[in-house]
Amino acid sequence: MDQAERINQEGDEGPDRKAVARMCIVTRDVRPVSELIRFVAGPDGSVVPDIKARLPGRGVWVTNSNTVLQQAIARKAFQRGLKENVRVPDGLVALVADLLRKDALQMLSFANKAGAVTSGFAKIEGMRSILALVQASDGSEAEIARLHRMCRGKGRGHRDPLVVRVFSAEELGLSIGREHVIHAALTALDAASVFLDRALRFADFQAGGPAKQETASATGPSGIPGSGREEAVTATEISGQKPEE
Repeated sequence: MDQAERINQEGDEGPDRKAVARMCIVTRDVRPVSELIRFVAGPDGSVVPDIKARLPGRGVWVTNSNTVLQQAIARKAFQRGLKENVRVPDGLVALVADLLRKDALQMLSFANKAGAVTSGFAKIEGMRSILALVQASDGSEAEIARLHRMCRGKGRGHRDPLVVRVFSAEELGLSIGREHVIHAALTALDAASVFLDRALRFADFQAGGPAKQETASATGPSGIPGSGREEAVTATEISGQKPEE
């Protein structure tokens, strides 16, 4: 079977690490596997999310979006795609969100152990180069906006660094090994880049598509429609909010 035939299949017969794209069983769009979530049938006949695409058996793929996943459940797409009368567990959407959240926070912990994370307002203020700012979703808006302004031009290519705000201060603290973290900065190491990919994946799922991005202004973040994962010239904030209709 060539690559084109493999991509156009509704399901797969097991993890294929060479596959670069799959078809969503809801939208029928062919997307990179990084923009999809794989599901398999568990031993008890229930639908199991396979966010790392490693589980054996036949799998189907759904666009990384809580909205599309809800559509898959409503349309009984799993039963058709997996070709058996599987049971969709209660709270499947919340379960996937929790798995993606924990996966991202685990990578933040790894990045911290690799020396790619600096926390604390004063320490970040003194940094010359920042890959991204990771700031608590429940932190002070005024303080967060002030740090945004201080970090302008410190990102790649003298752009403003990417800003991620999808985790609480408690969650950031647990991952970094401190009680309470409002501000953290990432340096350009591989571990930090992997965390950003996982954090954006979680934000995309929560937003129902490409995560809503916001620009940091003098008066604080102001919302603009999401434009995908590309870095903007201004500081962009990945907030994980649902895009405006």
